[in-house]
Amino acid sequence: MDDYFRAFEHRLPPEPLPYSPLRELLWQFLATISLVVGAWYVGWRWLHSLNHDAMWFALPLVLSETAAYLGLILFVYNLWKDQAPEIAEPPALIGDVDPAAPDQGRPISIDILFATYNEDPELVRLGLQDAAKLDYPHPIDVKIHVLDDGKRPEMRAVAEEEGAGYITRTSNEGFKAGNLRNAMERTSGDFIVICDADTRPFPTFLARTMGYFRDPKMAWVQTPQWFYDLPEGERLADRLARRFGRAGGRIGRGIERVLGEIRLGEDPYVNDPQMFYDVIQRRRNRANASFCCGAGSIHRREAVMEAALRSFGDLVERRVIAAEEEITLESRERRVNPALMEAIRTEAVTEVVLTPYRFHVSEDIYTSIVLHSDRERGWKSYQHPYVESKMLSPQDFLTWTIQRFKYAGGSLDILFNDNAMFRRGLTLPQRLMYGATFYSYLGALWNIVFLFAPVIYLFSGVAPVSAYTGDFFVHVVPFLIALELAMMVGTWGVSGYAAKASYLSFFPLGLRAIWTVLRGQKISFPVTPKDRQSGNFLKLVRPQLAVLVLTAAGVVWGIAAVLFADTPHTLTGVVTNALWGLNNCAAMAGIILAAVWQPPEETEEEKRR
Repeated sequence: MDDYFRAFEHRLPPEPLPYSPLRELLWQFLATISLVVGAWYVGWRWLHSLNHDAMWFALPLVLSETAAYLGLILFVYNLWKDQAPEIAEPPALIGDVDPAAPDQGRPISIDILFATYNEDPELVRLGLQDAAKLDYPHPIDVKIHVLDDGKRPEMRAVAEEEGAGYITRTSNEGFKAGNLRNAMERTSGDFIVICDADTRPFPTFLARTMGYFRDPKMAWVQTPQWFYDLPEGERLADRLARRFGRAGGRIGRGIERVLGEIRLGEDPYVNDPQMFYDVIQRRRNRANASFCCGAGSIHRREAVMEAALRSFGDLVERRVIAAEEEITLESRERRVNPALMEAIRTEAVTEVVLTPYRFHVSEDIYTSIVLHSDRERGWKSYQHPYVESKMLSPQDFLTWTIQRFKYAGGSLDILFNDNAMFRRGLTLPQRLMYGATFYSYLGALWNIVFLFAPVIYLFSGVAPVSAYTGDFFVHVVPFLIALELAMMVGTWGVSGYAAKASYLSFFPLGLRAIWTVLRGQKISFPVTPKDRQSGNFLKLVRPQLAVLVLTAAGVVWGIAAVLFADTPHTLTGVVTNALWGLNNCAAMAGIILAAVWQPPEETEEEKRR
C-alpha cells in the first residue's frame, strides 16, 4: 500500500475557481437567453411540431424534452449566483463560537472521527497521522478517534500506536450512521469532524474552516472532497509515438495543435468532484442550502443533537397518530381513552431510537434537510471553497457502480418516502435547491428516450416531429447554441463535457435506483471497496453497448434506406438523427471504455524506484 500512495504524494489540490463579477453577469445573461429560447422551443414543440400520425413516438419525446427543460430551470437557479472565496478568522475560545457557553474562556474541543469497517488498518493509519499534524493558531483540544465496526485487534493496535481513541460496539445497527451515533454517545467535543477510512486531512483543515462557526447559527461546514490518486492519463502524442514510432508522435502532435491537449485514460470514471463542489454546492451558499456530503465535514455537536431530538419527536408523534387512527377505525369511537394514549406514547418512546445521524444510506443529506428545516433555530450551512483533505477515488468500475447506485437510491428514497420537498420549515430557495438534486436523479426516465429516439427514426423512418424542415432548425439550433454557451461560461474552469456524458450514460443505474425505491426495497449499505477489484466489467455496461450497437446499425440502415429504398426516410432526417445518435454514442463510449480500463503497468524503471 505504501508503494501505491508514494506515486501520488506530490500532487496538490486545485485552487477554488476564481470569482469574476463580469463573468457572472455574462453567465446570467446567457442563462436567461437560453431559458427564454428554450421556452420558445418547447412551446413550439407542443403547439406546432408534433407528428399526429405517430403520437406513440411524438408524445414521449416532447414530454422528455419538457422534463429536461424543467431540470434546466432548476440547474440555472442553482448556478445563478456565485460568491468570492473567503476565509474567516479562526476563533480562539468557546465564547467566540457559542455566546451561551457557561465557560466562555476555555479552548474549543473537537472530536475527529474516522469511521471504518473492513478497510486496511494501514490505510486508516495514514489519516490518523495526518490528523495529528493539524495546525491551529490558538490552543485547541483535539481528540482523534477510530470508530471500528469491524472490531479488529489490528485496527485497535494501529489506533493505540498513533495515540488515537478506539471505539467499537456490539452490533453494526445502522451501519455508518449507527457507528457515528455510538461515537457521539461516548465523546463530548464541541465540534465533530467526520472522516472516512481513507480521508487524510491537511494541516489547514481546522484553521480555515472554524472561522465560519463564529456565527452561532452555523451548524456544519462541508469541505470539497478531492481524489488525489485519479489517473493523469497519457498524452495522445505519447501514446501514438509509443505504438507507432516517430510518425505516430507527429500525427498526435498535429491533432493536439488543432484540438488542444488530449489525454487517454485520464479519470476514466469521471470521479473528479470539482464540478459538484466548486460549482453546484458552492453556489448554494447564497440560499443556505449546501448539504453535508459526509467525509470532510465539520459539525456543531449541539446542532446535530437538536436535529436528532426533533427527528425523534416527529417519529414518536407519527407512531402515536398511526396507532390512534387504527384504534378509532377498529372501535369506531371518536376518542381514544387518555390512559391508553399515554401507554401508546410511552411504548413509542421506548421503541424509537434517538439517532443523531439517521439510519439511512444517505444519512448526510437527510440530516442536512432536518437541520435546514428548523426555522426556530435557523441553522446554517456553508460549502467551504478550499480543499482541506484528500481521499481515494473508486478504484474500479464495480466500485464506481456501487457508489453511484447508493447516491441515486438514497436520494430518491428520501424524495419518495420522506416528502423532503414538502418538509415544514424549508424556505422556497432551499426547496428548489434540494429539488434540483432529487430531480436530477429522475433524469434516467427521459434520457432513455433521448438515447433511443434517433435509433427508432433511423430504423423506421417515423419521425417524432411533423417534418425536419427549416422551421424545426430555426427553433432548435438557437436553443442548443445558447445553452452550450451559457453552460460553458457558468462552469468556466471545469470541464463540462465529461460530466454531461457521464450523466447521460448513467441511465441504467438511474432506472434501477428508481425501480428499487418504487418497489419499496431498501437501498443497502455496502461499504465502498478501497481495494481495486480486478477483471473485465463489460457485463455492467450492456445497456450502453446496446445504444452504441443499435445506433451504429441504425445509421447504416438509414443511409441505405435513403439511397436505395422507398421508405419514409428523408436525407435531412437521417443526417439529423445520425448526428444526434453519434453524440449519444460518444457519451456511451466513455463509460464503456471505463468498464475495460486497467491501470498502466509499471515500467522497469518505475519498479526500481
